[in-house]
Amino acid sequence: GEKPFECSECGKRFSWSGTLQQHLRTHTGEKPFECSECGKRFRYHCVLQQHQRTHTGEKPFQCSTCGRKFTWSGNLQNHRRIHTGEKPFECSECGKRFRYHCVLQQHQRTHTGEKPFQCSTCGRKFTWSGNLQNHRRIHTGEKPFECSECGKRFRYHCVLQQHQRTHTGEKPFQCSTCGRKFTWSGNLQNHRRIHTGEKPFECSECGKRFRYHCVLQQHQRTHTGEKPFQCSTCGRKFTWSGNLQNHRRIHTGEKPFECSECGKKFITSGHLHQHLRTHTGEKPFDCSVCGKRFSRPGTLRRHQRNHTAEKPFDCLECGKRFSQSGPLQPSSSLENYGPVL
Repeated sequence: GEKPFECSECGKRFSWSGTLQQHLRTHTGEKPFECSECGKRFRYHCVLQQHQRTHTGEKPFQCSTCGRKFTWSGNLQNHRRIHTGEKPFECSECGKRFRYHCVLQQHQRTHTGEKPFQCSTCGRKFTWSGNLQNHRRIHTGEKPFECSECGKRFRYHCVLQQHQRTHTGEKPFQCSTCGRKFTWSGNLQNHRRIHTGEKPFECSECGKRFRYHCVLQQHQRTHTGEKPFQCSTCGRKFTWSGNLQNHRRIHTGEKPFECSECGKKFITSGHLHQHLRTHTGEKPFDCSVCGKRFSRPGTLRRHQRNHTAEKPFDCLECGKRFSQSGPLQPSSSLENYGPVL
């Protein structure tokens, strides 16, 4: 264990003089080994040899279990842990174990809150360097991942993988409760809340809870009055994108929802569902006062005004109020509607 060779800069000791000479380069910055292909210089000859394999494509280290080959011996050692299940790196905070030291270092930042990687464009900070690299593509517009089927390009490899399932029809994520399958893991996670009843997203204004974050965002617009979706034809604004899509069909004349009984077509699926009740005779909406049943919720609301005497529609000219909007229309005859105030 004798280490007779000491670094005059930092005092570190070594068993061999050659190792000391290599160590001294960390202080001098000397990089005597140059790649003949690209001119990049290295401090150690072994690192130069590893680097040269990036030009030759040589992968001399092979896994004896699955046959996969690697450029560096260290990568092979790390890979073997997939087969052995070995996780030698343990977090001192929570005891969680990891296969790779770099993953342990990344995990430890979840305890410290450290975000050492910062975007030079917008200043946003990240816990992992990979997240920063992905984020930069937002600014550069780079989409390096291309679908071999349709040529569509994507910013992230995981999104490409998800997209490719639209071509293959693959649904690898299955609900253990009802057996339903999904293309994306996120959709499965959302679906599970139907069985658990979990509603993790709470409105800070009224305390109402929601199963999905996107539904919470839509709900919050009922408090703010925000209508971010605008029709490019008439300028009308909507709170939800789905409402805008339905509205556009008024201009295009598109009616994609067809009744299988009579062939009548409708702009929205909701209108089709209401229409189907004319064939089935279903009346799922009942009045809590008299018990009368209706096929449409709007008809029920109009009926309930007979009990409450509510008259929510007023004339801007004379101030008269009505229980229905019909009398306010220019072509309407007041004789066909209830009494006015």
